[in-house]
Amino acid sequence: MKQTGKLRIYITIVCICFLQGLQFGPSPVLAQIQEHYPQIPTSLVQMLITAPSLVGMVFALVCGVLVTKISKKKLLLAAAFVAFVTGMIPLLWDNFWLLIGMRTLYGYSLGLATALNTAVVAEWFTGDERVVAMGVQSASVGAGIAVVTAGAGRLGAVDFTNSYFINIIGAISFILILICLPDTGASRPEGDNQVRLNPRVFQVAFLGFLEYVFLISYTTNIAMHLQGDLAGNSSAAGNLTSLFSIAQIIIGLLLGFLTKITRKLTLSTAMLSFAAGALLLVLFPDNFILLGAGSLLCGFSQGAFVPTAMVEVSNAVPPVAAAMASGVFTCATCIGQVISPLFLNTVAGTVLGSSTTTHVFMIDVVGMLVSAALAAFIMLRQGKTQ
Repeated sequence: MKQTGKLRIYITIVCICFLQGLQFGPSPVLAQIQEHYPQIPTSLVQMLITAPSLVGMVFALVCGVLVTKISKKKLLLAAAFVAFVTGMIPLLWDNFWLLIGMRTLYGYSLGLATALNTAVVAEWFTGDERVVAMGVQSASVGAGIAVVTAGAGRLGAVDFTNSYFINIIGAISFILILICLPDTGASRPEGDNQVRLNPRVFQVAFLGFLEYVFLISYTTNIAMHLQGDLAGNSSAAGNLTSLFSIAQIIIGLLLGFLTKITRKLTLSTAMLSFAAGALLLVLFPDNFILLGAGSLLCGFSQGAFVPTAMVEVSNAVPPVAAAMASGVFTCATCIGQVISPLFLNTVAGTVLGSSTTTHVFMIDVVGMLVSAALAAFIMLRQGKTQ
């Protein structure tokens, strides 16, 4: 592929990643939303981050079939349009149920974007170029989250509803995808190149489920975790979430180097990084510098885990099945996100006596350590049997 062609594909990848980043738009203003709607349970407010996954996991799975009927470009344009519209509608009426309803519908965009991002990479890149492209993808997701959360935090500093304007990113992405992504038509299975999966896809998907049960608690809890002079500071919460994203950018760009060192233990290393970061959040809830260090470690986890897992599932299947494999992985991570607030709050309340953010992060530390050990067992055993 010519360099100009690669650049257009990379621009498309960045746009798709920014659509994914819109999932975290409410993160820095969750505390203000909770204060504005005091009658709404905390777990339901936190679902403004996780609710899109309810619809997202359905369309991530359906996407594997849709790409055999509709071109990736048309599906991505629809995703960008829906992201923009559902993000802006809550500006028209101050109502929590409208807000969470639109956030849930945004899951259509999230599911398609997440599944098709990997499918686009699998279509246009192979071999080592695919690993590099997946790293760029991960870095772009981090950049998208950083821009979305920092921008939403600043826009919502005076009035949290102003943070909704960050969804203009959906309209910008629509235009750039329209210009940059070639329309290669629907994917057509031929000969042995069929839409089929294998056990490796489901093993990695299960690890993705575990990763996101704990990982997503960072964005759903960080704004309400701040104590001391940082309490209620949306800009501080936005900046911390941006550090989380910056770490994802850095590790995404260095993914090829990292995987050469950690090899089959990359997924376990990512999980251990989050455990270390969550421990810092537990110990220093009023210290911005150490909270920042914890945020970086948590971001390293997502930045290393997701692209590595996506490479694993896309390499395990024929190119035509890449969207389906990615959809299964995405579905597993979405389920993890959806159950995370209720699960962690319940476990923290049962085991530690209350569901404070500190106790939730303590559960994260233990959960990620156990998950890292399981990931090491699965991936090392997998390597011996291949």
